[in-house]
Amino acid sequence: MTHTANFIAADLGASSGRVMLGRWNGRTFALQELHRFPNGGVRASGSLHWDAFGMWSEIQNGLRKYRALFDHCPTTIGVDAWGVDFGLLDKQGRLLGNPYHYRDARTDGIPDLVFQHIDERELFAQTGAATAQINTLFQLYSMVRNADPQLDSAETLLMVPDLFHYFLCGDRVVEYTEATTTQMYGLSNGWVRAWLEKLEVPVRILPEVVLPGTLLDAVRPEVLRHTGIDTAFPVVATASHDTANAVAAIPNMDENSAFISSGTWSLMGAETREPITSDRAFALKFTNEGGAGGSRLLVKNLTGLWILQECLRQWTSEGHPYTWADIIAMASSASAFQCVLDVEAHDFRMPENMPAAIAAYCRRTMQSQPQSIGDVARCCLESLGLQYRSVLESLEALTGRHLDTIRVVGGGCLNTLLCQMTADACDRVVVSGPVEATAYGNVMLQAMATGHLPDVSAGRASMAESVQCISYFPQPNCAWDEAFMLLERMRCTVCG
Repeated sequence: MTHTANFIAADLGASSGRVMLGRWNGRTFALQELHRFPNGGVRASGSLHWDAFGMWSEIQNGLRKYRALFDHCPTTIGVDAWGVDFGLLDKQGRLLGNPYHYRDARTDGIPDLVFQHIDERELFAQTGAATAQINTLFQLYSMVRNADPQLDSAETLLMVPDLFHYFLCGDRVVEYTEATTTQMYGLSNGWVRAWLEKLEVPVRILPEVVLPGTLLDAVRPEVLRHTGIDTAFPVVATASHDTANAVAAIPNMDENSAFISSGTWSLMGAETREPITSDRAFALKFTNEGGAGGSRLLVKNLTGLWILQECLRQWTSEGHPYTWADIIAMASSASAFQCVLDVEAHDFRMPENMPAAIAAYCRRTMQSQPQSIGDVARCCLESLGLQYRSVLESLEALTGRHLDTIRVVGGGCLNTLLCQMTADACDRVVVSGPVEATAYGNVMLQAMATGHLPDVSAGRASMAESVQCISYFPQPNCAWDEAFMLLERMRCTVCG
């Protein structure tokens, strides 16, 4: 099948959302932004939530903008988003409150309580998912502990992208790659019901799980009326977890490559044929997530550009609205390795003032405090490069493979300084691009679902023709080795 097609990708991120048009000409894809909108947590009654209906309104705005440009309906539409967060529907299919944000404090201390009832190591062996306080499992158990009345009223749990698929077409299913982020879905492809029953989590709310690229029902008539589109078209459950979509779209991805999906979070990993659930993988907190085309993704979830984003927000609130270009320029001019941060330290999880938290961390670890904006920015970027080096070493040990190329996708591709630092810190070639890998992967999976592409390999080949990537070559510098050893010593001191 070679004829042209118009695929709509609703790509929801933690700080912004996009409705993108992916145009397929039979050989390559071209992306066009239809609509972009801010996104983020909303505080209400002491809790942090997502504005689900606000996002739904924006998705419909994107469809209206499509209708203003084209007389014919899209071929299909698919939604992708972050993992772990969910909405609950009652028996009438109504949303029971806005979904909680993964940074909400309701899961503080919950993992320790869960593992008083079930064995963490055995759960990892069954699910392949590393423990993280934000995971769906702990969000649900916090509701059990607090006797949340929403659980009594709930009929169906839908992960965030699946919730919008439901709004679009009415299907109540969870897509596989999203399910693997919950710490509740087994490697044998089923919810771990026995474990959940021990925790009194109501397993009745867990729906059918469908594979990436599944064609769902057609868009509801009322959605067509509201958006002005005349003809019904199907919804596709793509690789709905944004990381899975992004990795699917990486050109030339192979067994000798590591990937980094770089944004607010950094997800660094490698594709594997089988899950890796060894004691070492468990100790290092690697997680096995589902990928497209039957692949597994051995992934480490890392604090990404979050620390620097929060610094930027603080500086803006103080009357200094720097752009990212400003920040990169100032960081480039600052002196190297004035201080080193463990970006995974709890100090940086959710402080009110991130630059102040960095200064306090440096005092606590007996390092020089960064003085200028450029000093702070460079410290954040260097520390992230060092974190990537640590994860790369672990990935190679776990997979038994030499990973000679690091392929970076997402917004971090635009940070040329960070890309070069990653190459230098890891002593590997870094290839960046595409920036909009998640949206590209979304439309690529839609093309597979509709028969325009046969498989992921063909999709990646088309991506190689559709996008331009930039290579960064390592520049040897022993200062990176010294900084890495300092970071490792600080971590050992904390662990000790």
